[in-house]
Amino acid sequence: MDGTNRTMTIDLNADLGEGFGRWELTDDDALLTCVTSANVACGFHAGDPLTMRRVCESAAARGVTVGAQVSYRDLAGFGRRAMDVPVPELAAEVAYQIGALDLFARAAGTRVAYVKPHGALYNRCVRDSEQAAAVVEGVRLAGAASATAGPPARGLPVLGLPGSALHAAASEAGLPVVAEAFADRGYRPDGTLVPRTEPGALVPDPEQVVRRAVALARDGELTAADGTLLRLRADSLCVHGDTPGAARLARRVREALADAGVTVRAFA
Repeated sequence: MDGTNRTMTIDLNADLGEGFGRWELTDDDALLTCVTSANVACGFHAGDPLTMRRVCESAAARGVTVGAQVSYRDLAGFGRRAMDVPVPELAAEVAYQIGALDLFARAAGTRVAYVKPHGALYNRCVRDSEQAAAVVEGVRLAGAASATAGPPARGLPVLGLPGSALHAAASEAGLPVVAEAFADRGYRPDGTLVPRTEPGALVPDPEQVVRRAVALARDGELTAADGTLLRLRADSLCVHGDTPGAARLARRVREALADAGVTVRAFA
């Protein structure tokens, strides 16, 4: 997973729409003033039709790119529980989620411009080539279904961890891949994320998160949990929307990137 982000341009993304009914988790409107790409929950780990519609409308009004954050069907576990879903079923469920969000996005005058797995599915697709291929098949199915409505010419880009099985499967299928890095998550020496069940999974200090974001965008560098210096390609930085004070943190990250001479703009 070696590589260096040698440009001074980067995308800033966050997970949005992670509520359900009267329960709200993310401060969507505040985050949409800071990020350039919105990973919108599609109803399987969080989100509901009205929430999806509202976030798409707000994102379109602010010029923020909309992405589908697809997940295992796991509302009770917020999509963070390990599951074994048969390949045909997972592919269909991924396509279903993308299609549902794209309806609301297009009604708001925009479209789903990329896809990012969430939680357990994201982590599973780092190493599991079979589940990764299922996600990619779902992305391709959704893209084919909306071909007449004008999807990207090469298909929907897939946002994920560089060097992952997901990116390998997407590249093999001819889909664009976008390398993601996390300023607020702990990393292992091999460039993968520290599981949330282990110590060091999250970076609680906002100042450290800001410093890490700048180092990733400007130098392509990050220090792993054990002190190893990693060289990481990063086309997009994620600030988790369910982190306490996420909007304030995202704003500080964006301001620090600007001060460091990094242009923040959407990749799609």
